[in-house]
Amino acid sequence: MSSSDKTKERSRHRVQNLDAASGMQNAVYNYEASLEIDDKADSLKNIDNGLFKRNHNTVLKSDLNNILLLLFLYVLQGIPLGVAGSIPLILQSKNVSYSDQAIYSFVFWPFSLKLLWAPLVDAVYFPSFGRRKSWLVPTQYFLGIFMFFLSFKVDELLKSDEHTSPDIIKITAVFFMFGFLAATQDIAVDGWALTMLSKENVGLASTCNSVGQTAGYFLGNVLFLALESAEFCNKYVRTQPQPFGIVTLADFLFYWGIIFVVTTTLVMVLKKENLRHASLQHVAQQGIKETYKSLICIIRMPAILNFCILLLTSKIGFSAVDVVTGLKLIEMGVPKEQLALLAVPMVPLQILLPLAISKYTAGQKPLNVFYRAMPFRLAMGVLFALLVVWTPMVKEGTEFPMYYYGVLLFSYALHQVAVYSMYVAVMAFNAKISDPSIGGTYMTLLNTISNLAGNWPATLALWLVDPLTIKKCSGVPEQSCRSAVDSELCVKSGGSCSTISDGYYVESICCFLFGLLWWLRYGNKFRNLQDEQPTTWQCKRNN
Repeated sequence: MSSSDKTKERSRHRVQNLDAASGMQNAVYNYEASLEIDDKADSLKNIDNGLFKRNHNTVLKSDLNNILLLLFLYVLQGIPLGVAGSIPLILQSKNVSYSDQAIYSFVFWPFSLKLLWAPLVDAVYFPSFGRRKSWLVPTQYFLGIFMFFLSFKVDELLKSDEHTSPDIIKITAVFFMFGFLAATQDIAVDGWALTMLSKENVGLASTCNSVGQTAGYFLGNVLFLALESAEFCNKYVRTQPQPFGIVTLADFLFYWGIIFVVTTTLVMVLKKENLRHASLQHVAQQGIKETYKSLICIIRMPAILNFCILLLTSKIGFSAVDVVTGLKLIEMGVPKEQLALLAVPMVPLQILLPLAISKYTAGQKPLNVFYRAMPFRLAMGVLFALLVVWTPMVKEGTEFPMYYYGVLLFSYALHQVAVYSMYVAVMAFNAKISDPSIGGTYMTLLNTISNLAGNWPATLALWLVDPLTIKKCSGVPEQSCRSAVDSELCVKSGGSCSTISDGYYVESICCFLFGLLWWLRYGNKFRNLQDEQPTTWQCKRNN
């Protein structure tokens, strides 16, 4: 629903998509998993057979420092993602168009495209420095230095007045680099987790990922937006009102830039990388060529092509509600920090939902859950459009009653159930059909497609809001209101712009109809993919 939730869907991976609507972050297995999968399986079998019988508490205690370090690295990763996710909410109050928001939405694409350079991160490194540190250290230094210098320029970048809006191209380029660096750091940390933790505790890597990234996103998005808001701080924190928040975006970036540089230096100096198997060095050198060969092999399979085409079109029906609703509510006066705070009570739900839904997706028919949840999620899109219509009716001056936020929270919770049901179902199906011989590459490709399935219609939905909106200049017929400049000229000429047709509502109706037709026409075809023979999904390569 909200823009911040959208970002989460695009950036979370492994277990959950923390943006419903957004984004939500993708479950992407690191490429190194394919290099070590057989070794891990053999080791785990040995453990199960009693060849390694170590006390669990002792093993956990011996790995405690590594677990805490891994958790901290994922927290750091969530910071730039959270900051990038807060920018659309800030831009919405700075005279930007929805087309500008569409351009900015490309900031969230790197996590969906990291498969393109993940093999390079796995294969190219300095052995004397460390396979993962060779990428982690410079990437985090770049992030820290980038934040530090951006703190002196960000106010100028976001500067706007009644005549001008921020330079969206420059802003997008800056925060796209944020996303690219965070995605690269994610590849390095995911790979390091496989060797940093002992084999008994390697399963905790996904927990560190989920908890750490969630905490980092919360700090960079929800907490920042709250403390940056003068209204929130005056109401809940201060005793004496002030015209500004406790922190500014420049202060926040400066602070975290310093933390990135200092902590990265400590990791570089104090933490030694443990490459448990020297043979992996040779495998890594061969990995990049083999990975791209595997990708070509997978993509050429007819069943995969059908699955990808259907998946890439399945989320068009939700694009308007996922990315535009939150921005529309801000446009109508709902405080951005209040929308961001709606994510707080959702955290327990977002943790429990995948566990509950997994009971129904663990069998042979996980896509049945996707099929049944889709019409419910489409109906939620209609509900959110009605909530947007209802919003100005309950506004009391500049405030909204508490029951309004209660309705939003309840609607958001229902929406999460549908989002997670579809998400977990697709992730379960991806795991079910992945060829074990190239499991890491296979899963990464499928989850990349899953992310793109949400990203491209979201960008398109934002782009189309303005062209689908029809306004006229009342009182001055010769003037138009097609753009912010035209609207300003209309007002200066003594007229006023009135909306004849709001593109958001047009999109909501069109998306609902498209989604319903997709479900009726292709829903069963999509569901029937799970009835294919296992050999249909196996990659046959000529070495």
